[in-house]
Amino acid sequence: MKYHFLRHFLTITKHRHQVIRNASHCGIFFHSIGHDLTKYGPTEFLTSARYYAGTHSPVDEERRSNYYFSKVCQHHTRRNKHHWEYWTDFYWGRVIARQMPYKYAIEYVCDMLSASKTYNPKTFSGETTLAYFEARKERYYMASGTKEFVEWCLTRYRDFGWKGLKKKDTLAAYREISAKHPLVEIFETSLASGELPPLKG
Repeated sequence: MKYHFLRHFLTITKHRHQVIRNASHCGIFFHSIGHDLTKYGPTEFLTSARYYAGTHSPVDEERRSNYYFSKVCQHHTRRNKHHWEYWTDFYWGRVIARQMPYKYAIEYVCDMLSASKTYNPKTFSGETTLAYFEARKERYYMASGTKEFVEWCLTRYRDFGWKGLKKKDTLAAYREISAKHPLVEIFETSLASGELPPLKG
């Protein structure tokens, strides 16, 4: 399999810079400077360059080539707090999910919008990013408060653009939404649905 070092470097750098631009609109510019730096380390970079696809995350290709297990995803989501997976734990056969703190939840929104624009620039819009999240959210072990807040943000972006995601508004919405939900939730049953993508031979 051919390695695409330069293409992967350019893609993740474009994505990272877009996240920082997005974050500046949301009032978390300085927080976002450290976004995704682990992608440049050997553990993530080498494997991702091997499975580079250009139109979607190399993690998808890595999973399909390795019985659905991704070393890159394990490394990345356990070191980057803007991923909901970071805020999950396993205990006695249950999945434990904690609400994401505000700055990481809004960084996650910036990340989603950037990924949507980086991988599909011709079709990118607030509507497509929101649709992507809504199509997958029921399979996410994400605390309900975080899930509602992310959906609120993506809906605001669809309707008002960056004007709808000013920090004063998002912080107020986060506090209101998070107060309605438990800080930690326990998932007793699987959220699995649909068929897994076919493995590559």
